[in-house]
Amino acid sequence: MAKILVTGGAGYIGSHTCVELLNANHSVVVVDNLSNSSEEALFRVQQLTGKSLDFVQGDIRDSTLLDQVFAQYSIDAVIHFAGLKAVGESQQIPLAYFDNNIAGSISLVKAMERAGVFKLVFSSSATVYDEANTSPLNEDMPTGMPSNNYGYTKLIVEQMLEKLAIADTRWSIALLRYFNPVGAHQSGQIGEDPQGIPNNLMPYVTQVAVGRRQKLSIFGDDYDTIDGTGVRDYIHVVDLANAHLCALNNRLNAVGCRAWNIGTGNGSSVLQVKDTFEQVNGVAIAFEFAPRRLGDVATSFADNQRALDELGWVPRYTLEDMLKDSWNWQKQNPQGYSN
Repeated sequence: MAKILVTGGAGYIGSHTCVELLNANHSVVVVDNLSNSSEEALFRVQQLTGKSLDFVQGDIRDSTLLDQVFAQYSIDAVIHFAGLKAVGESQQIPLAYFDNNIAGSISLVKAMERAGVFKLVFSSSATVYDEANTSPLNEDMPTGMPSNNYGYTKLIVEQMLEKLAIADTRWSIALLRYFNPVGAHQSGQIGEDPQGIPNNLMPYVTQVAVGRRQKLSIFGDDYDTIDGTGVRDYIHVVDLANAHLCALNNRLNAVGCRAWNIGTGNGSSVLQVKDTFEQVNGVAIAFEFAPRRLGDVATSFADNQRALDELGWVPRYTLEDMLKDSWNWQKQNPQGYSN
């Protein structure tokens, strides 16, 4: 099996992907600077799988460190998660986002080139699509200028990787455009543990449920949707992790750069998520409506047919599963990894 370098492997999606890689008998090397993640997640990944991984604490912008990693481990391919991901924060400190997400990615692919490693799976986002596109979004639709700096960094890195693969045919690159990852490993041992105020809906809901926050703010109740609240495509993080495995297998025997949407193809409104969470978990969620947020669109969900056809990937988990697993993680870890 292959030896995979996972950048940002201690994070939410990275840690779940490490579980799937180890279960598929791949060897895993994680590089993570722990700026928004915990080494505890990696201990738990090893407990869950009964397998060990190698962890190097460091930053992908450190080219010396990357050269050492590639020299020490015989890496076959890279899955690249490392980066900053808070939409609101990206508006306040754009340079930090440009440096971590864009310069960091350049540093990584340069190190890969020096080491002769040309297979890469990149963690991208559905925010790269032009906001004028109508859902379901498919990969042939035009990308556009995202309204936030986080999305902008994903678009820039996607474009760089596409141009790189055209210029140098040794490269084989997967661009995975995530929709809205939620849920946690069914064991409740690993899950989403954002620092500070959560940017995403699900950890906010679970933190209200566990008593860490008073109430959920729902931004906008006057969208042109089923109930006036925003509609999104929620995807279980384990399904998302498996998509990386499928993309990796696809890229191990391919050339060029290809994008795939990773979503369920179904949209759920914020109120539907809140109501379903209450139903499946028997916990009431206090909430209030708040003004719309700048840059939020009314509806966004995937056309995932390309991933089904080309990657052989099929999402298995329902919204109910996602909400059950999210609550199971939060209940067992009320303060996240810092219990």
